[in-house]
Amino acid sequence: MKKRIDNRSNLDVRPISFEINPQKFSDGSVIISTGDTKVLCSASIEEKIPKFLEGTGKGWITAEYAMLPGSSNPRSPRENRNRGRSQEISRLIGRSLRSAIELKHIGERSISIDCDVLQADGGTRTASITGGYVALHFALLKLIDTGIVSKDIILTNVAATSIGIFNDQILVDLCYEEDSKADADFNIVMAADQTIVEVQGGAEAKRFSRNMVNTVLDASELAIKNLFKIQDSIISNYKTR
Repeated sequence: MKKRIDNRSNLDVRPISFEINPQKFSDGSVIISTGDTKVLCSASIEEKIPKFLEGTGKGWITAEYAMLPGSSNPRSPRENRNRGRSQEISRLIGRSLRSAIELKHIGERSISIDCDVLQADGGTRTASITGGYVALHFALLKLIDTGIVSKDIILTNVAATSIGIFNDQILVDLCYEEDSKADADFNIVMAADQTIVEVQGGAEAKRFSRNMVNTVLDASELAIKNLFKIQDSIISNYKTR
């Protein structure tokens, strides 16, 4: 591939923007836009936990993901909550965001992260994780401001990006048209300390080498570092409001 559809370099993510707190009644919400993909991410705090955590002093973070009707062409049908793809992505988002914090720091309460795709053009699960972290952070700031949890609570940024392989070339943050043509594709989730949270990947049209996996991880690390900077900028500006 000589030239990307939107004239980006191979290692550049799409333009990213955030709309802050579009939902009045959630404890933290954003609409993250990455290229033409838009996801509404909201965080809701509940004073309860799953039964298996009762008495442990630990909280819980869970997630639900869905593509809304009109988010794609042709129309996506309104999804059943237990539909396979949505359930798998929900679990990925939940695992990723639980890795951002020691659950004992939030006490015996739950934070639900809802990720609703408003417009899909590739990378909806990775955008959900990147935006979901910001919504989670806003919700935790609310707990800190009200004195419910310590202001010294430690959070580690978590973000994600997609990677595609095209004739041994690496492309970062795929739009749908690129994703549909990739020889292999990956979703990489990382934390700010450069540790890996999750790697999803598979060959679509062509097998890849172990060395190529290292190249994919290197490219994703560079891209996700930029996502951390964007997250931090949004959160820092929010604090001053």
